[in-house]
Amino acid sequence: MPSPSNNTPPDNSSMMPKHTAQSTAAEDDAARSSTGQRADAVSPWLREESPSSKTLVGSGTMKGDRYKNPPSRLEVLGWYLYGLCSHFIQTVLIPIIFPLIISQIVKADSLAEPPHGWKQSRKGLPCNLGEMTLYEGLTQKMIKINNIHLSALDWVTASWVIGLIFAAPLLGSLSVHMDGGSNHLIAAAATLIGALFCFPAGFIKNDWLFPPYIATVVAAYAVASTCHTRQLGLMVRGFTGSKLLTTQFPIRRAISSWLSLFGAAGSGFGSAVIAAFTYYMLNKDEKFISLWVVSIFSGIKWLTGILHVIIAMLGSSEQSPATPTPPSLEVPHFLSISSHPHALGTLIATLLSGFTTMSIFTGGVLYLVGQLCIRSHTLLYFWLTYFLFPMFALPLLHPLQQLIKANAVKMNVLGLIISLVTSGFGFYFKDDGTWRTKDILLFAAVQGLSAGILHAFSRVLIMDCAPSGKEGAFAAWHSWVMGIGMCIGFAVGSSVDGLGSCLGAAFLAGLAGIVVLIFGNVSDLVGALGAGHVGEDENEDDSDDEEDRKEQLATKGRHGSGLSKEEHVSV
Repeated sequence: MPSPSNNTPPDNSSMMPKHTAQSTAAEDDAARSSTGQRADAVSPWLREESPSSKTLVGSGTMKGDRYKNPPSRLEVLGWYLYGLCSHFIQTVLIPIIFPLIISQIVKADSLAEPPHGWKQSRKGLPCNLGEMTLYEGLTQKMIKINNIHLSALDWVTASWVIGLIFAAPLLGSLSVHMDGGSNHLIAAAATLIGALFCFPAGFIKNDWLFPPYIATVVAAYAVASTCHTRQLGLMVRGFTGSKLLTTQFPIRRAISSWLSLFGAAGSGFGSAVIAAFTYYMLNKDEKFISLWVVSIFSGIKWLTGILHVIIAMLGSSEQSPATPTPPSLEVPHFLSISSHPHALGTLIATLLSGFTTMSIFTGGVLYLVGQLCIRSHTLLYFWLTYFLFPMFALPLLHPLQQLIKANAVKMNVLGLIISLVTSGFGFYFKDDGTWRTKDILLFAAVQGLSAGILHAFSRVLIMDCAPSGKEGAFAAWHSWVMGIGMCIGFAVGSSVDGLGSCLGAAFLAGLAGIVVLIFGNVSDLVGALGAGHVGEDENEDDSDDEEDRKEQLATKGRHGSGLSKEEHVSV
């Protein structure tokens, strides 16, 4: 039994009447029961730890903590809604829709007939004229800048890079305001600006207008994604409380993974909706106008996510501003992550996982369309399987994760291993031109699961390493680094000649990510210890006096190992 601190009343249980001691025990059981409601509000699988735990989950016994009540169900659903309305920006709008629109603009100049002709692929397989024309419009280098020739895919890559460069100082300055209490207003502004720049994508048929459009969308999404990830950290703290003992950390692990897995599942559904709508509009005669309609609908869908901001502003999990660091020890807020090695390891793994997933996806789609010449409806099935399979698989993964006691690091390793399997098999069968539809869909399902796992658990891991009051700075780094990884993966997947080089690069990147996580000793628990989410009980830390230790043992002998009434703090 921990010895009481100076501010804790002495233990008078020995002087209590018998019926009073019994009522106290009943009150203690009630306190433990109410604490367990934090976990039960999220998942029926989440349960309170053993009653012998020294500190209640969510108790306010630690110094300097400022947090509020658990978020409401409506606030959690609003957080899911924003993921559903925004994640497709980085998975469908930028890598699929924008290149297609640009290809329709530059194609008007004239497409050169490929060496293999219009009705067969490089492998000699028969192709549909419309599909081959669409593929050549994406890959032929028809945009001229001085002596440089770029394809529609290259043009999107360049615009993506500009957006990430612009986002870096923006995230650095806004992260201070996010952690200062303006998170929701910043999220609303970023969503509004990004959505508005989706509307004029086809107003003027000029490919030179797309770099500012795409760059603004990229920067706005980086800011909005930062706010979304930061909100995850606040909600987790709302459910678990400010500080846990090491033995209670599995509770935080279970809650954060539950929230993030369901959020990733909803994000996949949102991406599938836009991908299916894109396929439908591609079958129209006026492809340019049809794709412009898709871009407008994407902006409207993203704008719908502002409902989450309204709901969150009415919620209760927002953190109070952190206590400022003394001037002599002050570190720039955005660079505070440099003193957390486990967070840095997480960022490196995030960069490599983003590269791996986007490289496999982009290279795979181009290979299926341009070299295997699959039927158009098979491409639709590929997209739907890739985005929808995680919607069913990820929620089922949570009880399995709890059963095998896998932490966020192990789940990230699992996601990378799955990517290694898909890239390895794809590389081995790259010269086989007889891929059947069921093989393609299996490839899509497995790789979609990998992308969903990495998306869900990379943000869980970075929030475990983020100290209270610095969630915005850590989330900003995560969002920006993920964008860099996906941009490089898109560039490699769309520019290298042949599927083998693309999948080979993805395999090496995934392997490097596993090495960083395992041999870099990245740990969610140690990261949480460094961030202050986990630690020893304050009373135990202050009991250095030997007499207090003897008194503690004597009291434990008289009254058992249970906690006295004064040691319990209501949630």
